[in-house]
Amino acid sequence: MEKSEACIGANIRKIRQAKGVKQEDLLHMLHQCDVKISRDELVKIEAGQQDITGAQLKGIRDCLNTSFDELLQL
Repeated sequence: MEKSEACIGANIRKIRQAKGVKQEDLLHMLHQCDVKISRDELVKIEAGQQDITGAQLKGIRDCLNTSFDELLQL
């Protein structure tokens, strides 16, 4: 895992928490948008232990009402 993936996961967690969104709530929103992701995957992505797919990143961006720039900030 490269540093950039770890930063993306940390950014997702930071943005999600700043907006007061729990992991379970984000997962529910993502599933409503037909984004395939499990709780285990989200936990690992936020911890920088698993790569994120483009579809997952786009879904998280949309559900958290943020930008790619904010999510991909190093």
